[in-house]
Amino acid sequence: MITGASQKLYGGLDLHSSNVYVGIMDGEGKRLYQKRLPTDIEIILKALEPYQDRLEALAVEATYNWYWLVDGLQEAGYAVRLANPARMQKYEALKVTNDRSDAFWLAEQLRLGVLPEGYIYPKWIRPVRDMLRRRMLIVRQRTQMLLSLQTMTEQIKAARISAWRLKSWDLEEIKARFDDPYTVQTLWAMVQLIRKQDILARSLEDKVLEHVRLFDPYDRLLTLPGVGRILGITIMLETGPIGRFATAGQYASYCRTVPSRRESNQKKKGENNRKNGNRYLGWAYVEAANFAQRYDPVVRRWFQRKLVRSCRVVAIKALACKLSKAAYYILRDGVEYEPRMLFG
Repeated sequence: MITGASQKLYGGLDLHSSNVYVGIMDGEGKRLYQKRLPTDIEIILKALEPYQDRLEALAVEATYNWYWLVDGLQEAGYAVRLANPARMQKYEALKVTNDRSDAFWLAEQLRLGVLPEGYIYPKWIRPVRDMLRRRMLIVRQRTQMLLSLQTMTEQIKAARISAWRLKSWDLEEIKARFDDPYTVQTLWAMVQLIRKQDILARSLEDKVLEHVRLFDPYDRLLTLPGVGRILGITIMLETGPIGRFATAGQYASYCRTVPSRRESNQKKKGENNRKNGNRYLGWAYVEAANFAQRYDPVVRRWFQRKLVRSCRVVAIKALACKLSKAAYYILRDGVEYEPRMLFG
């Protein structure tokens, strides 16, 4: 006799770059289907079709290439759960682990109701979010190039030149300052690359600003020191629904603005996984902190006091943490930034 529990099926899909291992079990843990399939959504859907009516859900691990698989399964009517690999605990009694055991472990966690889930961002917004992520990559590369350029000029001339001044150099000015032809050619190539990176980053910004608007309550992020429209949109798209986070501390942890530290008996015993969370939000709040301490007088006074007790990197990270927690309350309660609540 088939009970109600055994009628329900649970599937796990262990995704790789060139194949997907599919495992399906019933409500009592009995394995019904297992097979390695190519990364072709039509073949995968055909293999799942005999079980579709009874499949309660499918679990897919959040690997770098999950978009096509999750989108295809959802469009075919399957309930899909995106498994968070950073929070999954492996069953340590297993002596041998492979793709089959991984797929069935996903299904088993689904069956037991203990699968740690990640948020599936809506398909329509992902291209915009990914555009901002690539813009962020260009901006970081531009910063690295500028720092390298400053280091090079300081090594040769023993004088530090501002980033703004370096970007304005033309070939004749470089030749007037430096005698060595190899140095001239290197500096000119770097200046041209920085200018091109400026143009590319600005073109992506313009495209986003043309089509994307901050909606309530995310538009209130613009009242937060250091947050402009691009950073505000980045935070909005990377955060998603603020209701995903129960506390400001959880959100700050997701934003990677809190230290990764493991203590016992008030002593540091090591570090936890520093990669947990969203690195793009971490970058966004550090950028906001850098702008805020530069242009906001209230923030600058707090930051200077912090610098007395710690180094600049720690102070910036602490400020980023305060800003992320302030953003949480702004989004949760639909209020504007209040300096007194953050800095006293």
